[in-house]
Amino acid sequence: MSENKITHKTSVGGQALIEGIMMQGPKGVATAIRKPDGDILVEHHDVKHIKDKVKFLGFPLIRGIVNFIESMILGYKMLMHSAEVSGMEDIEDAEMNKFEKWLTDKLGDKFMDFIMGIASVLGFALAFLIFFYLPVFVFNKLNGLLDGSLTAWQGTIEGVLKIVIFVVYIAIVSQMKDIKRTFMYHGAEHKSIACYEAGLDLTVENVKKCCRFHPRCGTSFIFVVLILSIVFATLLSKIFPDIAKIRVLWMLLKLAFIPVLMGVSYEFIRYAGKHDNVFVKILSAPGLWMQRLTTKEPDDAIIEVGIASLKAVITENPEDDEIK
Repeated sequence: MSENKITHKTSVGGQALIEGIMMQGPKGVATAIRKPDGDILVEHHDVKHIKDKVKFLGFPLIRGIVNFIESMILGYKMLMHSAEVSGMEDIEDAEMNKFEKWLTDKLGDKFMDFIMGIASVLGFALAFLIFFYLPVFVFNKLNGLLDGSLTAWQGTIEGVLKIVIFVVYIAIVSQMKDIKRTFMYHGAEHKSIACYEAGLDLTVENVKKCCRFHPRCGTSFIFVVLILSIVFATLLSKIFPDIAKIRVLWMLLKLAFIPVLMGVSYEFIRYAGKHDNVFVKILSAPGLWMQRLTTKEPDDAIIEVGIASLKAVITENPEDDEIK
């Protein structure tokens, strides 16, 4: 894997889908998905950003949380679209039991919307339990066993626990067969962008030589959030020591500061996309290391999908893709 030299840093980015990749660039949003018959379906999607209508939502710090919410919504829609195009829904339909088929026949699309709604609620509940409640619970138990000697380090210890939990979770999930394949598409997304940023022709052979780790990846963003959360939590525990002692209030206080945390993290990711200094390398290193788990080396067929998705959103003039 070569550390290909970057000739221009772009704002192009994407997301791995089911048997496909979504890319965003100067020509908008496009998906490239491998169909059951082997062909690659490339489609452009009309996506409107709220910050284009409400200007202040595009201001620094504010745009971070807005971009995150929009990315979550868009990513979910494109994931469902890829499931349909790739034939995944047909497989799921074939595996349905009689009761599920009856509900689907009676409720139609509403049934799937209901199921996905429940899944989303459960997903957020699980994330809250694992990444907010569990670190606080573990810290309080440890601090109680040590007669309160860890109180001064509450924010730091909880932050470290979050990172450990996140790494273990990703390591376990990455062993699942379907997830491994999605991570291969994730790798193809990064390698295609790296090839383009290096000024190389977008061919399978050139893309294969490029690095699959990228500083603007969502994995890096999450890790920056986790690292900065240690700083935020430590400061909050010093500023509000009485609240930090009450589990429920402490979790609510940290939840209230999430928009600020995400805003700062987003600005750093944008900064990291433009610069390559020591500060950026230090804060980016953990996220790049985690990409060894969240990306896998893609095969030629998957690389072809990555190239198709990238070509759909770039122009002939690389300057149009530069990070503003």
